[in-house]
Amino acid sequence: MEGGIVPAKDRRAARFVHLHLHSEYSLLDGGNRFGPLTARVKELGMEAVALTDHGNLHGAMEFHAAARAAGIKPILGIEAYVAPGDRRDRTHTGIADGGFHLVLL
Repeated sequence: MEGGIVPAKDRRAARFVHLHLHSEYSLLDGGNRFGPLTARVKELGMEAVALTDHGNLHGAMEFHAAARAAGIKPILGIEAYVAPGDRRDRTHTGIADGGFHLVLL
């Protein structure tokens, strides 16, 4: 930053926040570890980041602590699975049957 002017690339990064991100607690779908993740988020000038692991909050406390230590606002969430009907109904087994994922923050 020179003369109080923030470069355009830095202004864009500061306005962008990842709201759908998996960690190593999303088995087979995420590999992010919280230390390197929060360091990179800070390096990119982002002020916050969300954690939305698949179906669990196992990393929530560790993520929260790492983000706060890096000066990043932690946003806790989960990627939930939504299925039509009743969980005991085994007639809906295919992708076309309408199950989907829902990110809750």
